[in-house]
Order: sequence, then structure tokens, then C-alpha cells
Amino acid sequence: MADFSKLLVERRSIRDFLEKPVPTELVKELIREATLAPSSSNKQPWEFIVVNDRELIRRLSDESKKNLLADMAARPDSSAGSYGSILKNEAFNVFYNAPCLVIIVGPVGVYSTSVDCALAAAYFMLAAANRGLGTCWVNLGSQIREEKLKKEIGLPGGHTIVAPVIVGWPRAVPAAPERKEPQILKIIGE
Repeated sequence: MADFSKLLVERRSIRDFLEKPVPTELVKELIREATLAPSSSNKQPWEFIVVNDRELIRRLSDESKKNLLADMAARPDSSAGSYGSILKNEAFNVFYNAPCLVIIVGPVGVYSTSVDCALAAAYFMLAAANRGLGTCWVNLGSQIREEKLKKEIGLPGGHTIVAPVIVGWPRAVPAAPERKEPQILKIIGE
């Protein structure tokens, strides 16, 4: 096991992968570790969808791109606007042609679903990095609205996609981006 502090410092978002599949048993192991994450009232609302089919990953990418572009057309001031030109590129895959996509979902009716699933995603990404795998949380890939596709991937009714995470063996690990100093607003007491 890697030193935890070193793991935190060295983990990167990876968007370029080797043409090598990630064994399903290894993905299941990462998911088991992801479920060790804390959750509000220990509800553990997370559920996982694993997609190892590159053609389906491509269709999910196309669906997200279509919906994001429609949203941007309806609301030109949308924060997604900065992605407009790349989303219009037919060759662009929001999942960066990764060999595996793990979609972390949770029930809409649980108040803490988004935070709880985000914690599970963080644990998943750290567990993957600890094994030499690369990951990237691709929020651009969360806009799956077509009912047929939702059914095909097994998304239960009443659930929302919180964290689409790509995973694979990194072709290269990028240098660390510059980090801002933490902004501690106030320390009260000692």
C-alpha cells in the first residue's frame, strides 16, 4: 500500500489510457473500497454501474454531448458554455476513450445523495490510484436523459447520476497542476 500522504500528492486526473482492459474483479474491489466512505446517517445511498463496452461508452458520450449542447443553446450564459467548441467536435469523447466507466448513482429522495456519492467517488479514485490505475471524474458525462439508454445501463427509476468516473491504465501521468493556498476564513479558539 502506498503512503497515504504520497498518494494524495501524486494522484492525478487521467484522460489518456493504454489499450488495456481493467479486469472486472479489480473494478469490484475498487467499488468495495469506495463503499468504505462515510455517508450521512450511514445511509450509504450509492449504487454503481460498470460499463466496459467502448461502443456503449461512446453512445453515452454522444448522449451527454447532445444534451449539454441543447442546454447551452437554451441558456447561453450556462457555465457549460466554455465547452461548446469541443462538444461540437464529433470525434470528441467526453469519456476520453477510456476502457471502463463507473457511474456512481443514488436515489433522488435522499437529501445527502450527491455528497455521499461524491465521497464514494473520492474513495474509488484513491483506491484506483493506489493500484496504479488512472481515473477522472467526468461531470460532462452525467447528462444521460434518453430512457432507452438509462434502461440499457441499468439506471433505476428515481435515481440520479452523481459521478461518472473513467478508469484505466494511464498512458502517462501529467505533472501536478498548481494549487492555491487554502483559504482559512477564521480560526476560533486554539
